[in-house]
Amino acid sequence: MEIDGQCHCGKVRYTATVDPANASMCHCTDCQRISGSAFRTTIRLPDSDLRMTGETKVYKKVAGSGNERALVFCPNCGTQMLGMPTSNGPKRVSLRLGTSNQRAQLPPQRQIWCSSAMPWVENLAHVPKLPAQD
Repeated sequence: MEIDGQCHCGKVRYTATVDPANASMCHCTDCQRISGSAFRTTIRLPDSDLRMTGETKVYKKVAGSGNERALVFCPNCGTQMLGMPTSNGPKRVSLRLGTSNQRAQLPPQRQIWCSSAMPWVENLAHVPKLPAQD
């Protein structure tokens, strides 16, 4: 599937070829803290299937596994674009689905790090819904 997307300010843009089966939700505490949310949705793909334009910055973090990860973001608006290993060799990137124009067509196919999931994420059906902010 061909997708495209951008950061909030539009200075970083991309096109990519993705397999919808690779969309997932991560509930790890790193994703919670870095995204400022209860989870992060991503889609994994080979870096060769991603074409990105615009200047980006990188923040390097050490994952729970001990592996170093590069987190790529827009230096202007701060939108997180993707994460990837810093090791040599072929890379699979984790593109942030919130930046994709096709995000509604890419529902998560699996959830990971569920041991860190917020207990209230399971059932939000009872929470009042508004079409927009008051």
